[in-house]
Amino acid sequence: MEWASQLCENRGLGSKMTDSKYFTTTKKGEIFELKAELNSDKKEKKKEAVKKVIASMTVGKDVSALFPDVVNCMQTDNLELKKLVYLYLMNYAKSQPDMAIMAVNTFVKDCEDPNPLIRALAVRTMGCIRVDKITEYLCEPLRKCLKDEDPYVRKTAAVCVAKLHDINAQLVEDQGFLDTLKDLISDSNPMVVANAVAALSEIAESHPNSNLLDLNPQTINKLLTALNECTEWGQIFILDCLANYTPRDDRESQSICERVTPRLSHANSAVVLSAVKVLMKFMEMLPKDLDYYGTLLKKLAPPLVTLLSAEPELQYVALRNINLIVQKRPEILKHEMKVFFVKYNDPIYVKLEKLDIMIRLASQANIAQVLAELKEYATEVDVDFVRKAVRAIGRCAIKVEQSAERCVSTLLDLIQTKVNYVVQEAIVVIKDIFRKYPNKYESVIATLCENLDSLDEPEARAAMIWIVGEYAERIDNADELLESFLEGFHDESTQVQLQLLTAIVKLFLKKPTETQELVQQVLSLATQDSDNPDLRDRGYIYWRLLSTDPVAAKEVVLAEKPLISEETDLIEPTLLEELICHIGTLASVYHKPPSAFVEGSRGVQHKRLPARTGSGEGAESPDVGQSGPSEAPPAVIPSQGDLLGDLLNLDLAPPTATVPSVQPSMQMGAMDLLGGGLDSLLGGDIGGSPSMGAGLGAAPAAMPAALGGAPAVGGGLGDLFDLGGGVGMPTGSYVAPKTVWLPAMKAKGLEISGTFARRGGIIQMDMSLNNKAMSVMTDFAIQFNRNSFGLAPAGPLQVLTPLSPNQTIDVSLPLSVNGPVMKMEPLNNLQVAVKNNIDVFYFSCQYPLSLLFVEDGKMERQVFLATWKDIPNDNEAQFQIKDIHLNSDAASNKLQGSNIFTIAKRTVEGQDMLYQSVKLTNGIWILAEMRIQTGNPNYTLSIKCRAPEVAQFVYQCYELVLKN
Repeated sequence: MEWASQLCENRGLGSKMTDSKYFTTTKKGEIFELKAELNSDKKEKKKEAVKKVIASMTVGKDVSALFPDVVNCMQTDNLELKKLVYLYLMNYAKSQPDMAIMAVNTFVKDCEDPNPLIRALAVRTMGCIRVDKITEYLCEPLRKCLKDEDPYVRKTAAVCVAKLHDINAQLVEDQGFLDTLKDLISDSNPMVVANAVAALSEIAESHPNSNLLDLNPQTINKLLTALNECTEWGQIFILDCLANYTPRDDRESQSICERVTPRLSHANSAVVLSAVKVLMKFMEMLPKDLDYYGTLLKKLAPPLVTLLSAEPELQYVALRNINLIVQKRPEILKHEMKVFFVKYNDPIYVKLEKLDIMIRLASQANIAQVLAELKEYATEVDVDFVRKAVRAIGRCAIKVEQSAERCVSTLLDLIQTKVNYVVQEAIVVIKDIFRKYPNKYESVIATLCENLDSLDEPEARAAMIWIVGEYAERIDNADELLESFLEGFHDESTQVQLQLLTAIVKLFLKKPTETQELVQQVLSLATQDSDNPDLRDRGYIYWRLLSTDPVAAKEVVLAEKPLISEETDLIEPTLLEELICHIGTLASVYHKPPSAFVEGSRGVQHKRLPARTGSGEGAESPDVGQSGPSEAPPAVIPSQGDLLGDLLNLDLAPPTATVPSVQPSMQMGAMDLLGGGLDSLLGGDIGGSPSMGAGLGAAPAAMPAALGGAPAVGGGLGDLFDLGGGVGMPTGSYVAPKTVWLPAMKAKGLEISGTFARRGGIIQMDMSLNNKAMSVMTDFAIQFNRNSFGLAPAGPLQVLTPLSPNQTIDVSLPLSVNGPVMKMEPLNNLQVAVKNNIDVFYFSCQYPLSLLFVEDGKMERQVFLATWKDIPNDNEAQFQIKDIHLNSDAASNKLQGSNIFTIAKRTVEGQDMLYQSVKLTNGIWILAEMRIQTGNPNYTLSIKCRAPEVAQFVYQCYELVLKN
């Protein structure tokens, strides 16, 4: 409805009152009458007719039939009429491209009109007409307008370049408009500067690698000068551009911060948030012991507090941004707790957000104040808000240890209110408090048990069952309580069923004589009557553990639990860094990186905070190598759900810290208690004699055959992985034959062919340089573009003698993985530039991912099983490798030569199953299961990884190694 708003803008105040008459419905034959009026000789009649046409267009009527008649009205000196015709043109040019060309001459003429308003209007309209045929005629007028003497025309032309680039990017580049735009950054008029920055930023978004905004200290100085004088939207464009700059050192960073700080007092909240974004980013480079650092922290608080006095929708956006700021730098708002107290008339979405920030700011100094406030909230009428308030009390207890006792007594007071949903939430949070402070507040269990009958929500029931199972020895009638839950076992949710199974097994291990029947009943319900694979698996494991080795079962099921952490809902650090770089945008409201919700072909550029330079502390952001001392760190910050995030910066080492220490007598038994089984690994030799159990029956008939039978030699699950097949010595890694990367005809006679190899842990790029030209080639050098895994030359290209005509030289270039990182398409693409005395030549090649498989990629067996289960099933990919005539041992040896390690092998019904692990240079683990059926040349390969995008490339490596 752009034309509708422009129509209002174009009218004087007096005429606005009478414009409604144009929108009244007219009689039939309207188009015919309008046609006659448009061709009238009287100027006033023409203008009235065009207004009626625009009114019809605005309410959705099709008036495209009048196109030639309206275009004829363009030849006029009347500015108002011209604007109306241009509005009509913008709307209908796309559906009538042939007719639109009729208007081109008038546009060209208007671009040279003495009136700057008409010149700007013409160039703006031409930019809005998205018709290819017209764009080529637009170039000359646009070039003149970009250099127009009037700043209003120049600023309009700057935006027009961005619009034209969207229609035809190649044309804009060929015509040199991008260089003209860069020149406009030095314009004397601040609004022209702002629009040039806006246009370049828009174009750069669709070309993330183009480095259009070549920011340097001189340019930054010009932008900061323009910042003080342009409109609020101009200021936002400039501030967003500044946020993409990485200062050289802490002095430059401080200088920019000083000049941006006055923007914090701007009336427009968007300007304030953009200024906050710049300051949050540049503060990273300031030493914390600097006086100015403390001053800046103090200056950031008031503008953020002021944003909370706006209307609710703005408050919500401000609160979502403050939530991020508080996670990154809680010290900014640590004295401002009161502004986050909830007002009675706040909408629920504002209340919930304020509550979240209150907990993040809670500390020993203000906890009394916060608890009093939260207790008040728990008596409100809004159910969602009350639930969140009760949870908040629990989170405070976990976060501030000194307040735990006060929090527990507050929760007990709330339980006494007997309000159903309050009681249920309180029980859920008390369970977490028990986990954080074991053997401290168990005296409240009796009060909790009194409320057992009122629990109807799965989470509350599961929490109560956990408490009963965990503290069964202190509850006299624990068996009766759990039995009462067992009556409706199949109607319970999975969460409750799993918790009940574990709680009854705990009870049995604590009071074996009294609860034998009960445990038999629950194991039978879980294994024989349930369709849920997670529940069945857990039931089978408990059954086997109890019947094989009750002592081991006790060590596993009653093992000491790790304490829960204070803040479980903090945003992952690398994602938080990226979101801080997007303060004031939709990403900061969604708390998701742009790549998670922006669709379309535009490349979304990942951002990261700069490394701190001024103090001895290391950078808080992850390390990414730089290719040169003066080069800024690459603007890449990985994020959740984003390939680059998973590949490059997340700590994906296997979860060794969370794997309980396992006694030799039981070995792998602990692993499957993590819930949800790795069925394929449970079909092995895990038997056990029923006589060993404490009066338990043998495994039920419904169990898979492989689970019964004689006890394993090692006892328990010890021989789950049978490596008896014997894995021999590795055969050395496969190196592909050289292929031509750069043909001679494309490189003035230089032909480059090559391949990649990994030798002794060093990545090598083997190349043959062939001179097919008539002259001698010297001075060779090589450089790589940023790539997915940071591959970069580890030294110069060693061509020690001149390359004579018809001569070939073989060179081997060692590579490191410390270069700048950027996601490539495809992932293993490498763009290379080679220079010699004649010219610079470019080519791209693809390396096998096996190049990045490191020598210490053999995972511990226990860790393998835990990690396999920890990776979501959605991340599993399956492939077929065809026509392989190797047995499992030969295949295993061959793969080990390329650092694909077999951890375990077992044979089920004539089918060999190899469990393998691979580790990439950036710490990512890839887990694989390969099934080999005797006599069948086709292997089945299942790959699991936290970065599922690499699976396809890993499969290609398997195929390459096994077939060569």
